Order: sequence, then structure tokens, then C-alpha cells
Amino acid sequence: MKLLRFGPQGQEKPGLLDDEGVIRDLSAHVTDIDGRHLGLDTLITLANLDVSRLPAVPSETRLGPCVGRVGKFICIGLNYSDHAAETGAQVPPEPVVFSKWTSAICGPDDDVILPRDSQKTDWEVELGVVIGKGGRYIDEAEAMEHVAGYCVINDVSEREFQLERSGTWDKGKGCDTFGPMGPWLVTPDEVPDPHRLDMWLEVDGHRYQDGNTRTMVYRVPFLISYLSRFMSLQPGDVISTGTPPGVGMGQQPPVYLKPGQRMRLGIEGLGEQHQTVITDPPH
Repeated sequence: MKLLRFGPQGQEKPGLLDDEGVIRDLSAHVTDIDGRHLGLDTLITLANLDVSRLPAVPSETRLGPCVGRVGKFICIGLNYSDHAAETGAQVPPEPVVFSKWTSAICGPDDDVILPRDSQKTDWEVELGVVIGKGGRYIDEAEAMEHVAGYCVINDVSEREFQLERSGTWDKGKGCDTFGPMGPWLVTPDEVPDPHRLDMWLEVDGHRYQDGNTRTMVYRVPFLISYLSRFMSLQPGDVISTGTPPGVGMGQQPPVYLKPGQRMRLGIEGLGEQHQTVITDPPH
């Protein structure tokens, strides 16, 4: 299934995408696509619905982030060997873990806002893993049983805030709109191998990132097991698993986002995102 959330910001309703590309309303069956409704029993119930009987939603309807009420937005840095090389970093001996604030989450086609004083806002297409079954100290061999689905994430990053302003990476990662998520949450039955997915990102039609999840250093089962040693993973938590090469800071010379530019990014089988870059409006 391709689950989604649609409607105005803050008022999103649950839905799914049918085989004809039509959005269908799931409001009569679940209140939201969130941790409360991502368990296996609920997913099986939704998969058994007669989709043709669900109300159709106009195609021009806004899509919200594909998961609501996200508890933790956990990110993995330098997790592609070729991306680490382009940034001049070594592949770390253990995963680099940081957070994006949940206030960064936005819809897949919402505008991305450049923070005030930003000169180095960058892009990163990433595979998102959404937890459906919680746990602590999860065995790697059982980790995939905890996955509700996968999605596209743009890990938008302000490199000066991240790398030049002291402290942790978080201040450059969690600005508002820096976490476009979706368009869909795709259940594992439609993603036989999350480690063999093409992924790409373009800015104004120029393709900067053109990679594949097979170059991921620390793979999904290991990441779930590893993270669960340090925190309980809970239904609705999102793990963003790292980016392939082609980010702006890796260009010679570096290239960063400017107002009015358009990003287009996607992952094989998981859909596409389209964002316009805008300046932070005065308050």
C-alpha cells in the first residue's frame, strides 16, 4: 500500500493511493496515518479494504507529510561511503546519529524556507524508515518486523549552522521546513529490498544526486538494532538513513540553494517530491 495524508496543513486526513493513481479517503477507517495506526493488524485491515468503495479525493489536493504525530525524527550521517568521500570525511566506525526537530517536518511539495542569514542551505535525498512496532534492544535478525514502511525524505541542511557554529549538527538540520516527508508511506510488501533503490535529486532540472541505496554503509536492520540500544523505538518514529553523493557542499566550488529554485527528488517506487525555495517571510 501507499499510505498518505492529505489536506491543509495541520488538518490532514488519512488516505491511500490506489492502483490508478487516485487518492482515496481512509477517514472512515482510521483517524490518521500515525504511530497508533501503523501496527501490523491495522495495516492488514487497511490492505483488505475494497479500495474502489473509498471516496476519491481531487488530484490537486495538497499532500501532507506521510506520517503524522512523529515522536522522534532520527537521522544517520555519513552513511554512504561515496558521500563521506565527497565531503572529505571518513566513514565512521559507528553510525553518526543526530536529530531533526519534528517542527521541521512538512509536506513533500511544500515550500522550503531559507532561514534568516542563511548562505549555505543544502539538499540531501534520503530513504526514510518508519517504525510500526516499538521496542528496545531489538535483535538485528528481527529488526525488519518493526518496519511499517518507507518514504522519501529531503534532509535539508544549513551547512554553516551545522558545521561552523559550534556544537552538534542539530542546529543546521532542524529549521522549519527542513524535513519534507512523503509523498507516500510505502508498506514493506511493495519494497522487497530497501537496499537496491535508485534515488536522485535535481535543482532547476540539473541532476546533482544520482545514487542507489546499495552504497549504504550501515543498513536498515543494523540501524534499527543499533538505535534501539540507546533509545526505545516507538510506532511512528522516523529514521532518515543518509544520503548518496552529490550534495551542494560537495560540488567544486560548493553550490547552495537560492530563493526561487526548484528541487525535484525521488526514490524508486516511493514517489517524488517537488519544492520551491523561498525566503523566510518577515513576521
